[in-house]
Amino acid sequence: MTLLDIHELTLDLADGTRLLDGISLSVAKGETVGLVGESGSGKSLTARSAIGLFPERAATGGSVRLDGHEVLGSSARALRELRRRSAAMVFQDPRAGINPMRTIGDHLTESMRIADGRPAGEARSRAIELLDAVRMPRPEEHLRQHPHELSGGMLQRVMIAGALMGSPRLLICDEPTTALDVTTQAEILGVLAEQRERRGMGMLFITHDLTLAASLCDRIVVMSDGRVEERGDARRVLGHPQAEYTRRLVAATPTIESAATTEPTTDAAGGGVEHGAPAASADEPMLAVDSLAKAYHPRGRTPVRAVIDATIAIPRGGALGVVGESGSGKSTLARMIVGLEQADAGDIRIDGRERTHAPRTRVERLAHARSVQMVFQDPYLSLDPRITAGRAIEDALRLHTRLGAGEARGRVIDLLDQVGLGERHAAARPRTLSGGQRQRVAIARALAIEPDLLVLDEATSALDVSVQAQVLDLVDRVRAERGLTVLFISHDLAVVRRVCEEAVVMQRGEIVERGRTADILRSPSHPYTRLLLDSVPRPRWELGAAPAAVGAGVAASGS
Repeated sequence: MTLLDIHELTLDLADGTRLLDGISLSVAKGETVGLVGESGSGKSLTARSAIGLFPERAATGGSVRLDGHEVLGSSARALRELRRRSAAMVFQDPRAGINPMRTIGDHLTESMRIADGRPAGEARSRAIELLDAVRMPRPEEHLRQHPHELSGGMLQRVMIAGALMGSPRLLICDEPTTALDVTTQAEILGVLAEQRERRGMGMLFITHDLTLAASLCDRIVVMSDGRVEERGDARRVLGHPQAEYTRRLVAATPTIESAATTEPTTDAAGGGVEHGAPAASADEPMLAVDSLAKAYHPRGRTPVRAVIDATIAIPRGGALGVVGESGSGKSTLARMIVGLEQADAGDIRIDGRERTHAPRTRVERLAHARSVQMVFQDPYLSLDPRITAGRAIEDALRLHTRLGAGEARGRVIDLLDQVGLGERHAAARPRTLSGGQRQRVAIARALAIEPDLLVLDEATSALDVSVQAQVLDLVDRVRAERGLTVLFISHDLAVVRRVCEEAVVMQRGEIVERGRTADILRSPSHPYTRLLLDSVPRPRWELGAAPAAVGAGVAASGS
């Protein structure tokens, strides 16, 4: 039975710009259809059209039928009923879709109490049942909590439970695991697959991660520039793509088995040199961290040991990957290295200079900034929304160099060109740029003052595979040209292998394994590292277990 049938859908803005051009796809009961493509391809807009969410004053054509009802031209009342009974949507950022001032219980029970007129006790029982279904550990306690008390993975499970409150026949998931670590992602995929099987739902799954799509989807629709480029069985589309655009996406997707374009070679001293990376010097390392520790002391609660006796070293021109789940301490370690957190104990040296203590004076802050720069996971939060991309880079140049206004502006264009952007992007404000474009602006700004050490904190986790490949190629090129040293923090093991010769694995603040990246991924010695590798999505046709079983196994492991 077909739950969703979109036929020749077109969508034009008020100014005549066509965003969707002849989109056709369908989702049947019990089936998962993946909608894949880069940012701006129209996949989220297509998914939202299923429940009648269109841009203001947009003109639509074609047909969108949900559960037998035509969506286009439906009244607001009819659309509300469809959203309540026939389809629900899980969005990418769970924190953007929930009121931080209200409890989880209020969020889950509101629609049943107000829209359906159900008693509060019945709505509460239903909420507890669904929290248990999505494998929340303490459902009744969670009802009393606020969103800030939950991790990203747990909050996403709350949003899935909320979407299931009305027992929808179609579940639409818009990048629901984009910024989650691999073990949490495996749990979420397990929950989704389990609920699909248990309830016989259809699922439309939007993602830019082809490996993820291969692990969950029966069929795949590939979109680009508002058009469908290719469609078909997931194994055929991803294993033997026909469209040139699909072939480029598949080629740009790193894998653990062959993440690097060229395997690291071994020099006479037994050290590794990644393709494009300069040979590591035998001199003093560019970054030396010795026995670093950091604990937080929340009021009325047990102290949290975020980093415990961490010791790492990166040679000049080298790249070290730090991997682990959310809460493993990897971002805290990075923030201490760049001077955003004060270490409780230990020593940090960058290019032989002591950088353990957070800089206090303006001179110290400038000197620290010139030695190390950081690119954060969310560029929208690290770029000032009031100024243009060009101005953000120019301000960094004017602050740290002696360039005049004209020279600085010329250098801005050069830097934007290096990261694959153009002069027109210099005049754009962050809100008008895509996520990938904003991240490239952030990288250009970090590179503007030519730091000794570049720290990338999940800098590619939310990027399309093609944009991610461009950013990683850029990092390679800058390392080769400038001898830049890189500390790369990520939960994506394939990307870490693509970038880094060496890696450390962190769990609950401690480094539990270290060594050459290829060796760690080939023959992990610690159980936690093996768990991370087992959690990496793999094509369904290569697995002996369904995604639900894989996710359940991860949850049972106590991750």
